[in-house]
Amino acid sequence: MTAINRFLLNQKAILFLFLAIAIFAALQSYFAGLKTFEEDGRLYTCYNNYVIFKQSFFHLIEGKDLYILYVEEQWDLFKYSPAFALVFGLLAYLPDAVGLSLWAILNAVVLFYSVYYLPKIDNRTKGLILIFIFSELLTTLQNEQSNALIAGLLIFTFGFLERGKYWMASFCIVSTIFIKLFGIVGLALYLLYPGKLKLTFTTAFWAILFTLLPLVVVDAEQFVFLYKSWANMLANDHSISDGLSVIGWLKTWFGWNVNKTYVSLAGVVLFCIPLLKVKEYSRYHFRILMLASILIWVVIFNHRAESPTFIIAISGVALWYFSQFQKRENLVLLILALIFTGLSSTDLFPKFIRNQWIFPYVIKAVPCILIWIKILYDMMAGNIAPRLREDQ
Repeated sequence: MTAINRFLLNQKAILFLFLAIAIFAALQSYFAGLKTFEEDGRLYTCYNNYVIFKQSFFHLIEGKDLYILYVEEQWDLFKYSPAFALVFGLLAYLPDAVGLSLWAILNAVVLFYSVYYLPKIDNRTKGLILIFIFSELLTTLQNEQSNALIAGLLIFTFGFLERGKYWMASFCIVSTIFIKLFGIVGLALYLLYPGKLKLTFTTAFWAILFTLLPLVVVDAEQFVFLYKSWANMLANDHSISDGLSVIGWLKTWFGWNVNKTYVSLAGVVLFCIPLLKVKEYSRYHFRILMLASILIWVVIFNHRAESPTFIIAISGVALWYFSQFQKRENLVLLILALIFTGLSSTDLFPKFIRNQWIFPYVIKAVPCILIWIKILYDMMAGNIAPRLREDQ
C-alpha cells in the first residue's frame, strides 16, 4: 500500500487536516487587522461575516430590525432567518477568537462527517472526495461563510434518507432552508424515497419549530415584523447582482441580457427532467447523481453566488465523479473544475488574472455548469456505472 493510499484511508489524519485548516482560517481572519470593503470606506474587521452573524443575535434580543444596515458595527446586511440569529447566540457571547474558531470547526466537521456518512462508498473514495474539496473549503472558511455547513447538511440529508432516518433527514434539510433559502431545492430528494407522508409530517414539524423559535426572545408583534422584514429584504436583494452563475455567464460570454426569473425557471425545468425517470429511483447511483445535481444547481443558478459559495458546488462535482466509473471525458471535466473552480480564486493564479479574467468572466462557474449538464445527460441516458473499488 502506497503512502498516498494509507493517508486516504486514514480518517483521523484527514479529520486532523480539516480541523487544522479550520483553526488556521479562523485565526488568520482574527489577526488580519482591519479592512475596507469599498474605496475610502469605513474600516471593519477581516472576519466581518462572523460579526454579522454574531450581532444578529444581539439585535434580535434587543428587539431591533435584523434586516437593515448597521454601518457602525458591520459591512453588509444579515440575510438569514430570525431562527439562525437566535441559534447563533451559542457563539455570540464567546470571545471572537474562540467563537470564530468554533464556527469554522463546525462548518468543517459537519462537511467531513457527512461525506463519511455516505453509504456504498469505500473509505478511500471518501478520502479522495474530501481532499478534492479541500481548497474550496479553505476559501469559504477564510470568509467565515456557512456554505460548508450547508453542503454538509445536504449530504447528511441524503445519508439519512438512504438509511430511512426521516426525522434526521428532515431536520437537516429544514436547517439548510433556515440558513439559506436555496436549501429548499434539496426537498427534491424526497421524491426518490418511500414514506412521503412521514417525510411531509417530519418536515412540517421542524419547519414550524424553526419558524416559531424566535418567540423565545421576542413578542408576537416583533415576530411578525421580523419575518416581513426578512421577506422584503430578500425580494429587494434579487436584482442586486448576477453572481458567479449561469446568468452572469450568459451575460459576460454571450452578451445576453436575460431575465433572471426566466433563467431560473429554465433551470428548474432542466433540473426536473431526470425526475421523470421514476423507474430509476431504485438505483443508488441515480439517487447520488440527483444529490450532486442539487449541490451544483443551488450555486450555478444563484444570482448571489460568489467564490466562497462554491464549496457546495464542488462537493457535488466530487460526488458526481468519485461515485461512478471513471471515464475519460469525466476526468477532463474534473480537472477543469479543479483548476478553474477549485484553484482559480487562490494565490496560484496571479491577482491580475483573477481580477481581469476569472471573476469578470465568471470562469469559476463554467466547469460546474458543464458538469451539471453532463449529470443531466448521464441521468437521462442511464449512462451510470458504479466506481470500481480498489479491491476489485
